[in-house]
Amino acid sequence: MCGFTGWIDWNEDVSQQTETLDGMSKTLIPRGPDSEGVWTTRHAAFAHRRLIVVDPAGGSQPMIRTLGGKTYVMVYNGELYNTDDLRNELRARGHHFTTTSDTEVLLVSYIEWGESCLDRLNGIFAFGIWTEEEQKFFMARDRLGVKPLFYAHRNSQLIFGSELKALLAHPSVKPEIRTEGLAEIFALGPARTPGFGVFHNVNELLPGHFLRFDRQGLRTKAYWSLESRVHEDDLDTTTRHIRELFQDCVTRQLVADVPVCTLLSGGIDSSAITAFSAQAYRVAGKPTLRTFSVDYVDNEIHFRPNEFQPNADAPWVKRVASYLETEHCDVYFDTPQLIDSLQVAVHGRDLPGMTDIDGSLYLFCREIKKQATVALSGECADEVFGGYPWFHREDALNATTFPWSHNLKEKVKFFSNELRERIQPESYVTRRYQEALEEVPRLPGEDPHEARIREIFYLNLTRWMPTLLDRKDRMSMAVGLEVRVPFCDHRLVEYMWNVPWSMKTYGQQAKGILRRALSGMLPDDVLTRRKSPYPKTHNPSYLKAVQARVLQILDDASSPLLPFINQEAVRNFAQADVSGMHMPWFGQLMNVPQFFAYLIQIDHWLREYKTSVQ
Repeated sequence: MCGFTGWIDWNEDVSQQTETLDGMSKTLIPRGPDSEGVWTTRHAAFAHRRLIVVDPAGGSQPMIRTLGGKTYVMVYNGELYNTDDLRNELRARGHHFTTTSDTEVLLVSYIEWGESCLDRLNGIFAFGIWTEEEQKFFMARDRLGVKPLFYAHRNSQLIFGSELKALLAHPSVKPEIRTEGLAEIFALGPARTPGFGVFHNVNELLPGHFLRFDRQGLRTKAYWSLESRVHEDDLDTTTRHIRELFQDCVTRQLVADVPVCTLLSGGIDSSAITAFSAQAYRVAGKPTLRTFSVDYVDNEIHFRPNEFQPNADAPWVKRVASYLETEHCDVYFDTPQLIDSLQVAVHGRDLPGMTDIDGSLYLFCREIKKQATVALSGECADEVFGGYPWFHREDALNATTFPWSHNLKEKVKFFSNELRERIQPESYVTRRYQEALEEVPRLPGEDPHEARIREIFYLNLTRWMPTLLDRKDRMSMAVGLEVRVPFCDHRLVEYMWNVPWSMKTYGQQAKGILRRALSGMLPDDVLTRRKSPYPKTHNPSYLKAVQARVLQILDDASSPLLPFINQEAVRNFAQADVSGMHMPWFGQLMNVPQFFAYLIQIDHWLREYKTSVQ
């Protein structure tokens, strides 16, 4: 994993603007702390920051290859999991390799197959390739959008980078937001509309898309999308295929020249990854697999079960780690660390995000980085297999909005009248919801319930999952840790997309087909454990701390947050005893304490990024 940035400009000699390029590159040092590289020509400038995972000597970037009278220059962030397969096929076609890196394989794949190389890639990636003689630039992003890629098109310029901060370091890109940006932050946030970069005229390349930029202009196009068709495999065949495919996903993602670990919560998703990883390690004769879990000081005292978090993780982590005989490490954080992490998390995302849920992950990854450089994580199993409560609740299935933000009205009452009038929050979210439904690939003749379940899956894969993938990428890469997500393998996603709901819920259980596929790999009680999301603090000291900080903001007349909130309503809420109040306003984890923390993050973001509201 790495970070890259740069720009194309048809009207300027960008080779003379090395100071700007250097400034853009420096913003990405956390993503690539191991080495750096730059390449410029008259109309193109590239900078790359490298986190060494495979082939320390041979994977340097920007990577340059000349063939057939053409010079190709590539910058790349990601991992290919079918590197060996592609290399063998390319060798059979007469290509020679000087490194063992996936970077060279990707570049040669483009040289050989052009844009259609994307159909052959298995991995998580964002990359850009410049062809000097043709004066043509090509960018692409992986199918599910695991790796980020932002861009800003300004007349003759195309400015791009792995994170928003790299673009903002270019003088042509200003930290300016307008009405839609405000609506993204206050109404949709911490989610984002796909492709929307929040800052004015800044975009994110959509998952499964590529971009061409030449003197004729800019064009984007999808190279992959979900296809709806009748599932023809019976239950046993489906179960066997899921198990074999998932095992292959995990095994491929263990390849690295640096220490690898897994994140373990004791839930079925992380436990499944850990089980197959531990098995692969034993077969290969490797040292004991390392596993890591996160928890909070005094959580065992303050935890109270609810419909979203039915039980605590700690006993289950111990159970699985012992069963699989891993080398396990528990990591604990306390309230002061979580408060401090709120600002760090904003700088990781370049936007307000999932507050302490982001911040604790940053702290967690920072600790893991001391012992490993690559981690495998269970993100996205719930999106792929249908594990979230809103897949199973009638009120969510019947909702006319995103099921993870049906409490929008609770949030809106804390907005100022001016903000409400400007962004029309309910209308904005409804419009974005309807846009999403219009994209769903339908299956003719599907009964209404299955059709609605398909809609919920699509909403999760394209609107909810990106928020979690953003979180995982930014918080981990902020400390130079590469996190891989086996459940995001496009082969698994494509297959599960068409498995009927009755199979997915085999045994009347959420993710029942996954539990069946994992039979024998884990203890039965782990296989039947109810879903429990990423752990958060339940310590009342955290609520008190964020309430106090919000009151400080309200007392600061210079706070840029004040024009956007109903100050009296927020003050009354911050002064009230809301310790027993339940108001999940975004997903399962964003409750009352996270509402206050989100306001803190918006205030910090407006100040530190010098965000201009137009």
